[in-house]
Amino acid sequence: MDIKVSKMTKDEMTKKGVNKWPIWEKEVSVFDWQYNCPEECYILEGDVEVTTKDGATVKFGTGDFVSFPRGLSCTWNINKPVRKHYHFG
Repeated sequence: MDIKVSKMTKDEMTKKGVNKWPIWEKEVSVFDWQYNCPEECYILEGDVEVTTKDGATVKFGTGDFVSFPRGLSCTWNINKPVRKHYHFG
């Protein structure tokens, strides 16, 4: 199960409606998470490492667009407080 990290143009973000998505914020922390449905998010601020159950680590931060697949189990390690737009489904 792959976590996808990419950059998006302003036009691509507008077409997806990213700026209308809710915002989630979290302080520096470490926690386990499981995705019951796919999530897309745009990182407004922060620095994160996510480690999957098979040991792969993906790093992302400010300005990244990230997609998480349904069924993914992972551990979030937030190194700098995160603020992101997010969308499930």
